Amino acid sequence: MMGGLFSSSDPPPQPPPPSPPLLSEPWRTIHWGDNQSALQHVKDYKPPTEGQHIRILLYGPSGAGKSSFINSVQSVLQGKMCSQALVDNVSLSFTRQYTTYKIPKEDGQSFYPFVFNDIRGLEIRDGVLVDDIKLVLRGHMRDGYKFNPASTLSEDDLFYNKNPSTNDRVHILVLVTNTEFVMDAETVQKIQEIRMEASDLDIPQVAIVTKIDEICPEITDNLQNVYKVKYMKEKMEQFSAEVGIPMTSIFPVKNYHEEIDINSDIDSLILSALKHIITTGGDHVNFKKTQSECSGTWA
Repeated sequence: MMGGLFSSSDPPPQPPPPSPPLLSEPWRTIHWGDNQSALQHVKDYKPPTEGQHIRILLYGPSGAGKSSFINSVQSVLQGKMCSQALVDNVSLSFTRQYTTYKIPKEDGQSFYPFVFNDIRGLEIRDGVLVDDIKLVLRGHMRDGYKFNPASTLSEDDLFYNKNPSTNDRVHILVLVTNTEFVMDAETVQKIQEIRMEASDLDIPQVAIVTKIDEICPEITDNLQNVYKVKYMKEKMEQFSAEVGIPMTSIFPVKNYHEEIDINSDIDSLILSALKHIITTGGDHVNFKKTQSECSGTWA
């Protein structure tokens, strides 16, 4: 006698197997273990104009890893652990003033033709003002300016640069966040305002997602799984939709944090992001140079 849909002798229906945590193929190609060509590309890079450097502005929530990314880049390029930019394990912004970081070459006599600028975090209270970031983008802020969360830099301030040169202006804007950060509506609004200003200035934009090793065991155990973990890709797609930066311009990385030695897989991800950043920034300089030759408006 049948008892419902299944007889008593039939095994109960089994739930479908869970989706595999890893994709069969990575959705982005990284040449793991072969960092020499990417490293040489960065070391040999020259901006399109003699004497020009690429100014890279990092911005984002406090604790996202902006300063750590600068240190990680320097560590990769020098082949040893470096800590030029001060970092702290706190939730509030540790960066208090506008600072330019130059990375020395191996000869100790010269610097790479790109610089990083670190600024105060985007926290709603006590964070950097959107209007200050707009001034930075246009090259109006001088090094050493201490950010005031209550008022923006005024034109009569000693740190206001009235006549910014090409080198003073930002050539690529990099949003830095991490896998733990949940963006509230006010932070997203700040980011969108900053992105709109950069777009008006034709400044290209990239995003870096840090702390990827903390998102799931598959990546914790093996960084090479970063482009195979479905959940990681879904998080990046969600982030892309929230801030409007396309997936092609979002790079997951792991900053050097507690390591005491260089790691090849960490280097691979940082070099992948860095190559894109400096090349894109250089394209912007070249574009503006062409514009200035036609109109004479970009000095």
